[in-house]
Amino acid sequence: MGLLDGKKIVVTGVLTDASLAFGVAQIALDEGAEIVLTGAGRALSLTRRTARKLRVPEGAGDEASDIDVFELDVTVPEHGDIVREALAAKWGHVDGVLHSIGFAPEVCLGDDFMAAQWDDVAVAVHISAYSLKALADAFAPLMGEGGSFVGLDFDNRQAWPAYNWMGVAKSALQSVSRYLAKELGPRGIRSNLVAAGPIKTMAAKSIPGFAIFEDTWDVRAPLGWDVTNSEPVARACVALLSDWFPATTGEIIHVDGGYHAMGA
Repeated sequence: MGLLDGKKIVVTGVLTDASLAFGVAQIALDEGAEIVLTGAGRALSLTRRTARKLRVPEGAGDEASDIDVFELDVTVPEHGDIVREALAAKWGHVDGVLHSIGFAPEVCLGDDFMAAQWDDVAVAVHISAYSLKALADAFAPLMGEGGSFVGLDFDNRQAWPAYNWMGVAKSALQSVSRYLAKELGPRGIRSNLVAAGPIKTMAAKSIPGFAIFEDTWDVRAPLGWDVTNSEPVARACVALLSDWFPATTGEIIHVDGGYHAMGA
Protein backbone atom coordinates (compact mmCIF):
# COMPACT_ATOMS: atom_id res chain seq x y z
CA MET A 1 0.00 0.00 0.00
CA GLY A 2 1.44 3.36 -1.06
CA LEU A 3 1.42 6.66 0.81
CA LEU A 4 -0.84 8.20 -1.82
CA ASP A 5 -3.12 5.28 -2.66
CA GLY A 6 -6.31 6.66 -4.15
CA LYS A 7 -5.15 10.28 -4.01
CA LYS A 8 -5.75 12.71 -6.89
CA ILE A 9 -2.77 15.06 -7.26
CA VAL A 10 -2.15 18.09 -9.47
CA VAL A 11 1.52 18.68 -10.29
CA THR A 12 2.70 21.98 -11.75
CA GLY A 13 6.14 22.84 -13.06
CA VAL A 14 7.25 19.72 -14.92
CA LEU A 15 9.48 20.93 -17.74
CA THR A 16 12.10 18.19 -18.12
CA ASP A 17 12.88 14.96 -16.33
CA ALA A 18 15.45 16.93 -14.31
CA SER A 19 12.71 19.13 -12.84
CA LEU A 20 12.06 18.77 -9.13
CA ALA A 21 8.38 18.49 -10.00
CA PHE A 22 9.12 15.51 -12.26
CA GLY A 23 10.65 13.70 -9.30
CA VAL A 24 7.57 14.45 -7.20
CA ALA A 25 5.27 13.26 -9.98
CA GLN A 26 7.17 9.99 -10.35
CA ILE A 27 7.21 9.16 -6.65
CA ALA A 28 3.54 10.14 -6.36
CA LEU A 29 2.74 7.63 -9.10
CA ASP A 30 4.91 5.00 -7.42
CA GLU A 31 3.02 5.62 -4.16
CA GLY A 32 -0.38 5.01 -5.75
CA ALA A 33 -1.59 8.47 -6.78
CA GLU A 34 -3.38 9.48 -9.93
CA ILE A 35 -1.85 12.69 -11.27
CA VAL A 36 -2.34 15.37 -13.85
CA LEU A 37 0.26 17.91 -14.93
CA THR A 38 -0.10 21.55 -15.87
CA GLY A 39 1.99 23.76 -18.10
CA ALA A 40 1.86 27.22 -19.59
CA GLY A 41 2.80 29.14 -22.69
CA ARG A 42 5.65 27.92 -24.84
CA ALA A 43 6.62 25.41 -22.15
CA LEU A 44 3.32 23.54 -22.47
CA SER A 45 4.58 21.37 -25.33
CA LEU A 46 7.70 20.59 -23.27
CA THR A 47 5.52 19.46 -20.36
CA ARG A 48 3.48 17.22 -22.66
CA ARG A 49 6.62 15.64 -24.07
CA THR A 50 8.14 15.09 -20.62
CA ALA A 51 4.89 13.58 -19.31
CA ARG A 52 5.52 10.60 -21.58
CA LYS A 53 8.70 9.84 -19.64
CA LEU A 54 6.84 9.23 -16.40
CA ARG A 55 6.73 5.57 -15.43
CA VAL A 56 3.23 4.44 -14.50
CA PRO A 57 3.24 1.40 -12.16
CA GLU A 58 1.94 -1.90 -13.51
CA GLY A 59 -1.69 -2.52 -12.71
CA ALA A 60 -2.57 1.17 -12.60
CA GLY A 61 -4.91 0.74 -15.57
CA ASP A 62 -5.07 2.23 -19.04
CA GLU A 63 -6.55 5.53 -17.85
CA ALA A 64 -3.66 6.14 -15.46
CA SER A 65 -1.08 5.32 -18.13
CA ASP A 66 -2.15 8.33 -20.19
CA ILE A 67 -1.35 11.34 -18.00
CA ASP A 68 -3.37 14.45 -18.82
CA VAL A 69 -1.61 17.78 -19.22
CA PHE A 70 -3.69 20.93 -18.83
CA GLU A 71 -2.83 24.49 -19.79
CA LEU A 72 -2.64 26.60 -16.65
CA ASP A 73 -1.03 30.04 -16.80
CA VAL A 74 -1.26 31.33 -13.23
CA THR A 75 -1.56 34.91 -14.51
CA VAL A 76 -4.79 34.00 -16.34
CA PRO A 77 -7.60 33.33 -13.81
CA GLU A 78 -9.79 31.74 -16.47
CA HIS A 79 -7.28 28.92 -16.87
CA GLY A 80 -7.79 27.90 -13.25
CA ASP A 81 -11.55 27.86 -13.77
CA ILE A 82 -11.22 25.66 -16.86
CA VAL A 83 -8.89 23.15 -15.20
CA ARG A 84 -11.06 23.00 -12.06
CA GLU A 85 -14.12 22.18 -14.18
CA ALA A 86 -12.18 19.53 -16.11
CA LEU A 87 -10.99 17.86 -12.91
CA ALA A 88 -14.45 18.05 -11.34
CA ALA A 89 -15.64 16.02 -14.33
CA LYS A 90 -12.62 13.69 -14.37
CA TRP A 91 -12.14 13.01 -10.65
CA GLY A 92 -14.84 14.82 -8.70
CA HIS A 93 -12.29 16.06 -6.18
CA VAL A 94 -8.59 16.91 -5.72
CA ASP A 95 -6.52 15.77 -2.73
CA GLY A 96 -3.27 17.63 -3.28
CA VAL A 97 -1.47 20.21 -5.39
CA LEU A 98 2.25 20.72 -5.91
CA HIS A 99 3.26 24.34 -6.51
CA SER A 100 6.49 24.34 -8.51
CA ILE A 101 6.20 27.66 -10.28
CA GLY A 102 8.73 30.46 -10.37
CA PHE A 103 10.00 33.08 -12.77
CA ALA A 104 11.81 36.40 -12.62
CA PRO A 105 12.93 38.61 -15.51
CA GLU A 106 16.67 38.49 -16.12
CA VAL A 107 17.22 41.94 -14.62
CA CYS A 108 15.90 40.68 -11.27
CA LEU A 109 18.85 38.29 -10.94
CA GLY A 110 22.59 38.83 -11.03
CA ASP A 111 25.00 41.32 -9.51
CA ASP A 112 22.88 44.51 -9.41
CA PHE A 113 19.97 44.38 -6.98
CA MET A 114 19.12 48.02 -7.73
CA ALA A 115 18.70 47.52 -11.49
CA ALA A 116 15.22 45.97 -11.41
CA GLN A 117 12.23 48.29 -11.62
CA TRP A 118 8.75 47.60 -10.25
CA ASP A 119 7.35 46.28 -13.52
CA ASP A 120 9.97 43.51 -13.47
CA VAL A 121 9.63 42.82 -9.75
CA ALA A 122 5.85 42.64 -10.11
CA VAL A 123 6.24 39.84 -12.66
CA ALA A 124 8.51 37.90 -10.30
CA VAL A 125 6.15 38.26 -7.33
CA HIS A 126 3.03 37.50 -9.37
CA ILE A 127 4.35 34.30 -10.93
CA SER A 128 6.51 33.07 -8.04
CA ALA A 129 4.37 33.96 -5.00
CA TYR A 130 0.82 35.09 -5.80
CA SER A 131 0.56 31.98 -7.97
CA LEU A 132 0.15 29.84 -4.84
CA LYS A 133 -3.02 31.76 -4.03
CA ALA A 134 -4.11 31.36 -7.67
CA LEU A 135 -3.76 27.57 -7.32
CA ALA A 136 -5.80 27.71 -4.12
CA ASP A 137 -8.51 29.63 -5.99
CA ALA A 138 -8.51 26.92 -8.65
CA PHE A 139 -8.36 23.74 -6.57
CA ALA A 140 -9.41 24.38 -2.96
CA PRO A 141 -13.08 24.23 -4.06
CA LEU A 142 -12.45 20.58 -5.04
CA MET A 143 -10.96 19.69 -1.63
CA GLY A 144 -14.26 19.07 0.12
CA GLU A 145 -12.89 16.76 2.83
CA GLY A 146 -9.48 18.38 3.22
CA GLY A 147 -6.33 18.41 1.15
CA SER A 148 -2.76 19.60 0.89
CA PHE A 149 -0.91 22.32 -0.97
CA VAL A 150 2.85 21.84 -1.09
CA GLY A 151 5.19 24.43 -2.58
CA LEU A 152 8.83 24.17 -3.57
CA ASP A 153 10.85 26.90 -1.90
CA PHE A 154 14.38 28.19 -1.40
CA ASP A 155 14.76 29.53 2.13
CA ASN A 156 15.35 33.29 1.98
CA ARG A 157 15.94 34.19 5.61
CA GLN A 158 19.26 35.60 4.44
CA ALA A 159 20.42 37.29 1.24
CA TRP A 160 22.05 35.06 -1.37
CA PRO A 161 24.53 35.93 -4.11
CA ALA A 162 22.77 36.75 -7.41
CA TYR A 163 19.32 35.61 -6.19
CA ASN A 164 18.14 39.17 -5.55
CA TRP A 165 14.45 39.75 -6.36
CA MET A 166 13.71 36.06 -6.73
CA GLY A 167 14.75 35.83 -3.10
CA VAL A 168 12.26 38.57 -2.26
CA ALA A 169 9.60 36.64 -4.19
CA LYS A 170 10.42 33.48 -2.22
CA SER A 171 9.97 35.42 1.03
CA ALA A 172 6.57 36.48 -0.28
CA LEU A 173 5.77 32.85 -1.16
CA GLN A 174 6.49 31.84 2.42
CA SER A 175 4.12 34.49 3.71
CA VAL A 176 1.39 33.51 1.24
CA SER A 177 1.68 29.90 2.42
CA ARG A 178 1.24 30.92 6.05
CA TYR A 179 -1.83 33.01 5.26
CA LEU A 180 -3.32 30.19 3.19
CA ALA A 181 -2.73 27.87 6.15
CA LYS A 182 -4.75 30.28 8.30
CA GLU A 183 -7.49 30.74 5.72
CA LEU A 184 -7.92 27.13 4.62
CA GLY A 185 -7.14 25.28 7.84
CA PRO A 186 -10.73 25.32 9.13
CA ARG A 187 -11.65 23.36 5.99
CA GLY A 188 -9.00 20.72 6.70
CA ILE A 189 -6.69 22.02 3.96
CA ARG A 190 -2.98 22.31 4.73
CA SER A 191 -0.35 24.56 3.13
CA ASN A 192 3.35 23.81 3.54
CA LEU A 193 6.62 24.51 1.76
CA VAL A 194 9.72 22.40 1.19
CA ALA A 195 12.89 24.50 1.25
CA ALA A 196 15.16 22.53 -1.03
CA GLY A 197 18.89 22.72 -1.36
CA PRO A 198 20.23 23.60 -4.83
CA ILE A 199 19.45 21.08 -7.57
CA LYS A 200 20.65 21.26 -11.17
CA THR A 201 17.42 22.02 -13.01
CA MET A 202 16.47 24.20 -15.96
CA ALA A 203 15.44 26.91 -13.50
CA ALA A 204 18.79 26.74 -11.72
CA LYS A 205 20.63 27.33 -14.98
CA SER A 206 18.97 30.75 -15.24
CA ILE A 207 20.50 31.88 -11.93
CA PRO A 208 23.84 33.67 -12.44
CA GLY A 209 26.49 32.29 -10.11
CA PHE A 210 24.66 29.02 -9.41
CA ALA A 211 28.10 27.37 -9.33
CA ILE A 212 28.73 29.15 -6.02
CA PHE A 213 25.98 27.07 -4.43
CA GLU A 214 27.27 23.88 -6.06
CA ASP A 215 30.80 24.44 -4.76
CA THR A 216 29.91 25.17 -1.13
CA TRP A 217 26.70 23.33 -0.28
CA ASP A 218 28.07 19.80 -0.04
CA VAL A 219 30.98 20.98 2.12
CA ARG A 220 28.83 22.86 4.65
CA ALA A 221 25.83 20.54 4.80
CA PRO A 222 26.43 18.04 7.64
CA LEU A 223 24.58 15.30 5.73
CA GLY A 224 26.27 16.25 2.48
CA TRP A 225 24.39 17.31 -0.64
CA ASP A 226 24.18 16.04 -4.21
CA VAL A 227 23.01 18.73 -6.64
CA THR A 228 22.06 16.03 -9.16
CA ASN A 229 19.77 14.04 -6.84
CA SER A 230 16.24 15.41 -6.43
CA GLU A 231 14.83 12.31 -4.71
CA PRO A 232 15.12 13.55 -1.08
CA VAL A 233 13.17 16.69 -1.99
CA ALA A 234 10.55 14.70 -3.91
CA ARG A 235 10.06 12.27 -1.02
CA ALA A 236 9.43 15.13 1.40
CA CYS A 237 6.84 16.65 -0.95
CA VAL A 238 5.04 13.34 -1.33
CA ALA A 239 5.00 12.85 2.44
CA LEU A 240 3.39 16.28 2.90
CA LEU A 241 0.84 15.49 0.19
CA SER A 242 -0.09 12.31 2.05
CA ASP A 243 -2.12 11.86 5.24
CA TRP A 244 1.01 11.38 7.35
CA PHE A 245 1.21 15.08 8.35
CA PRO A 246 -2.42 15.73 9.33
CA ALA A 247 -1.63 18.47 11.87
CA THR A 248 1.20 20.26 10.06
CA THR A 249 0.45 23.47 8.18
CA GLY A 250 2.09 26.84 7.61
CA GLU A 251 5.43 25.05 7.90
CA ILE A 252 8.69 25.20 5.95
CA ILE A 253 10.43 21.83 5.87
CA HIS A 254 14.13 22.05 5.01
CA VAL A 255 15.51 19.35 2.75
CA ASP A 256 19.00 20.69 2.25
CA GLY A 257 21.35 18.31 4.02
CA GLY A 258 21.20 20.52 7.12
CA TYR A 259 22.90 23.49 5.48
CA HIS A 260 20.35 25.99 6.84
CA ALA A 261 21.24 25.12 10.45
CA MET A 262 25.00 25.72 10.15
CA GLY A 263 26.62 29.02 11.03
CA ALA A 264 29.81 28.41 9.06
